[in-house]
Amino acid sequence: MSSKKDFELYQAIRHLSILKEQPNSDPKEVEEATKLVEHRQKNLGEPSEMALLSRLHWWTVEYGLIGTLENPKIYGAGLLSSIGESVSCLEPQVKKISYSIDAANVPFDITTKQPQLFVCRDFKHLADVLEEFANKMAFMVGGLEGINKAIECKNVASCEYSSGLQVSSIFNEVITDEHHSPIYLRTTGKTALAFRNKELEGHGIDYHKEGFGSPIGKWAQSSTSPELLTNDQLHALGIVEGKKAKLEFVSGIMVSGKVEKVLRRDGKLLLITFSNCSAKYGDRVLFDPDWGTYDMAVGERISSVFNGAADKDAYNQVALVLKERTIKVPSDAKRKRLENLYAQVRKIRESKAGYERLGEIWETQQAEHPDDWLLSMEIFEILNTTDQQPELKAKIEKFLSTKKASTKDLSTLISWGFRLVEYHKKPEYQATLHASPK
Repeated sequence: MSSKKDFELYQAIRHLSILKEQPNSDPKEVEEATKLVEHRQKNLGEPSEMALLSRLHWWTVEYGLIGTLENPKIYGAGLLSSIGESVSCLEPQVKKISYSIDAANVPFDITTKQPQLFVCRDFKHLADVLEEFANKMAFMVGGLEGINKAIECKNVASCEYSSGLQVSSIFNEVITDEHHSPIYLRTTGKTALAFRNKELEGHGIDYHKEGFGSPIGKWAQSSTSPELLTNDQLHALGIVEGKKAKLEFVSGIMVSGKVEKVLRRDGKLLLITFSNCSAKYGDRVLFDPDWGTYDMAVGERISSVFNGAADKDAYNQVALVLKERTIKVPSDAKRKRLENLYAQVRKIRESKAGYERLGEIWETQQAEHPDDWLLSMEIFEILNTTDQQPELKAKIEKFLSTKKASTKDLSTLISWGFRLVEYHKKPEYQATLHASPK
């Protein structure tokens, strides 16, 4: 379940990301976009299910650590894709916290490095936490909690009765009894009724265009869940098509009118349609005969609440399409030649053949792309791992050491590159690599 503010924050984040990817973007525009993201993050209000889930995603899929608090390893894609941050995240100043469902309560800021990260013991631990969160979501718990989430999201959602009847619309009210149990729900605007995610004939948004309201719960005249009542039991209660009937709910809601139609699916009672109907809860009028035909939903409880319409096609629910397009930086001729050099090195690495060509590739890179250092590190790693061409390896090591001394950022990156190369040379790594089924 998402909210309007979730979408607004997503728009702001996406706009900032596009600006940062754009070559020669205006610093002032980037600053303004950053401020907008920060403003919307601070004013998100009570987080929706979507916001909570996005936090769990951020602290795992994007920024997750795994292992022990003292010696964690990285598995989050956001960390792995940034050499600099993959180094800094393991430093002591970044607080390490045991991963739990409480991570959903910790917001994140995409504009800066994270001050804390969460560590899973293993992937089973991760799965267990996600299952714990899923079990608290509206689609699992339904009930008053689920209905309230649907009301709060202010978007189209669906409430499913225990009979299987699905009501899809924007929900605006739920009435509760003295035990805080939901006894009546109401929607506003176009509403559709469905069963098993298929709209019921005659109950689409054109028919229920002004909204929908119906009781929830057991009937006072029977201890059986109302959706399980047989036709004989209905007749015994006076529910007969073409005749007047009066129903009293355990909650105290009263419904009376002429029964026009009884609708079942898979043996369960879904709807009773009344004409000349009135529905009341104490002194409050829930439905007046002058309002037309009353379609009363049947079900002891709301078993599930979920985002969107049950039958999206019939409801004509269209996903929002953002107008701002992402930036795709064109690859010029020089860039393509560099990419070709990387492809050649990759082929040599994977085929374990053609090592003699590495010197030629490196000389080409030096001549045409002197600012690139990562290809040199790749070639250096291959030579170090395979004990090939020691003279070439020494020349590349000297080049990388010179680059390393040029700037602070390159110093960190190249230092860690050398550390990875040494790690890959270790016997235990080689044994693992050779034992791999790949």
